[in-house]
Amino acid sequence: MEKIRVGVVGYGTIGKRVADAVRLQKDMELVGVTGNSYNYRMEIAHRNNIPIYCVGEESDFKANGIDSSGKIEDLLSQTDVVVDCTPKKIGKENKEKYYIPNKVKAIFQGGEKPAVADVSFTAQCNYKEALNKDFIRVVSCNTTGLCRTLSAIDRQFGVADVVATMIRRGADPWDIRHGPINAIVPVLELPSHHGPDVQTVLHNMDIVTTALSVPSTLMHLHTLTVEMRRAVTSAEVAECFRNTTRVRVVRNAEQVRSTAEIMELAKDLQRGRGDMPEICVWEEAIGTKNKKLFYMQAIHQESDVIPENIDAIRAAMGFLDAAKSIAMTNASMGIK
Repeated sequence: MEKIRVGVVGYGTIGKRVADAVRLQKDMELVGVTGNSYNYRMEIAHRNNIPIYCVGEESDFKANGIDSSGKIEDLLSQTDVVVDCTPKKIGKENKEKYYIPNKVKAIFQGGEKPAVADVSFTAQCNYKEALNKDFIRVVSCNTTGLCRTLSAIDRQFGVADVVATMIRRGADPWDIRHGPINAIVPVLELPSHHGPDVQTVLHNMDIVTTALSVPSTLMHLHTLTVEMRRAVTSAEVAECFRNTTRVRVVRNAEQVRSTAEIMELAKDLQRGRGDMPEICVWEEAIGTKNKKLFYMQAIHQESDVIPENIDAIRAAMGFLDAAKSIAMTNASMGIK
């Protein structure tokens, strides 16, 4: 079987992780990545023998000892699918400027508006909707987290409605442009955009969300109040989550009591870059009262969407078996 030829446009927080994940897939080939200017990420890509295609001038790369493999158009001419990991709004511009004229399929990230793509995507929720689509949008890290756990309990027990609060990290660990910070910043829109974004994947989910940012760089944390269609027990829900792919139940008994300890656990699991692509739900923070379910979950904003991008590539190319794609991706990335 011929390998799927993949290009990655944008080599930042998400792009470098997608590129690494593509290289782990037996059915994919990483053609190359794009770069705007020389930096440590480009240096590491070069050292790892990843071809670099320039967006803009090549002189900055040459001055630092890197010969590019060409322009972005050269990358697109060799790819079946491109994964666009550029900052929000740039993906839409790239679609009009590069992807449509070059007739190449594209995967976008959650920073883009849903209208950029034919479908918004979370692998275990709506893989079939994305089959053979030219443009797929992998939803944001927060939306991915909500979709994974809510779809699981909805399938098993039935969800009537959801109220959720996103407690968001203020910046990524490397990001000095948005920090340091000393404040709790509410998102002054109600509902926040996360609820409508969930509905682009889980079309019938009745959900309202609020959000705030806090002085942390490690993870996001969600608190959810779910009105169930029938009474459930905490033990039933915990077991449901244990049986849900890309969800990890963590416990106070293991002394995993915080986002900091979750990230330390990821390092001890010897994950690449210390990533935690699973959504982590605290067993002791699952509670019920009548038909109401309460739980808390942590989302590693740098990595939870990476396996979704890999599955989106396969869906775009018409790989029919969602469960098999998810299993292949999980195995390659060490996700249990």
